[in-house]
Amino acid sequence: MTIDRRQFTALAGATGLASLLAPGAALAQAKQFFRIGTGGTAGTYYPIGGLIANAISTGTLDASAVATNGSVANVNGIVGGAMESGFSQSDVASWAYSGTGVYQGRPKVEALRAIANLYPESLHVVVKKGLNVRSIADLKGKRISIDEPGSGSIINAKAILAGFGIRDGDYRAENLKPGPSAEKLKDGGLDAFFMTTGWPTAALTELATTTGIELLPIDGEAAKKIMAEFKFFAEDEIPDGAYKDVKGVKTLAVGAQWVTSTRMSADLVYEVTKALWSDKTRALLDSGHAKGKAIRKETALQGLGIPLHDGAARFYKEAGLLR
Repeated sequence: MTIDRRQFTALAGATGLASLLAPGAALAQAKQFFRIGTGGTAGTYYPIGGLIANAISTGTLDASAVATNGSVANVNGIVGGAMESGFSQSDVASWAYSGTGVYQGRPKVEALRAIANLYPESLHVVVKKGLNVRSIADLKGKRISIDEPGSGSIINAKAILAGFGIRDGDYRAENLKPGPSAEKLKDGGLDAFFMTTGWPTAALTELATTTGIELLPIDGEAAKKIMAEFKFFAEDEIPDGAYKDVKGVKTLAVGAQWVTSTRMSADLVYEVTKALWSDKTRALLDSGHAKGKAIRKETALQGLGIPLHDGAARFYKEAGLLR
């Protein structure tokens, strides 16, 4: 049977054989790369990002977790095109989108969009065991690491210290990631460090086992004033035994969120969002990391301070979570 060009084109479109018209087309669209900016390798973002990347990768989607300096670096990377998506604290994402907070005086990141709220990130204030420090107010004059510029932790650390009456210059600040902070505290070069992360986190698990640590509470009137000033903070608790022989404390938390930009197509983000909430991903999250169990579809839309990506919104509407 002879098929003319018009019939062939119609048949190709109807049967998905368009590649016959352009043999290289199927090959060209075979792989879609989707990088996820996370955080330092000693924190929680990195292993969670690895689990999600592994779960959502398919024959045509190649997702990968990239170690970064954290929330601010991830937002900047998304805007600059260095990565397709990333994890961000809810406060940092909100500041970036609105041009407020740490983004005051800088262009608004109006293209920033949410894929999902993931889990609460607890503020850890870590001191070496036996230091005889009982309150954040006791950190005046101490050697404190508040994380690197570009991280969400440094923003939170300064807000918490100020809430307890400790300003810049009242302590000896160092700018180290959690891994190096833990090593320096172990060696006696630091008295305390701040870390905003989901518990348990590898750096503290090891430090609690090998050296011994204590956590300082963020509670009382100071915590209430901090929450009144910074609406993105919520009450939280790190339980007894989250780290070996470490007493639990009341603290504050921000939401860890997965964000992207309007540059990503709605179809791609729809597939990514759908894969995030698949049975395969659920199994990996439940078995791969303690914080993975807290990543639930039912809380995916909580605390979002930026708009949903159109592709994510399509999925949540289909799932009955968004009108």
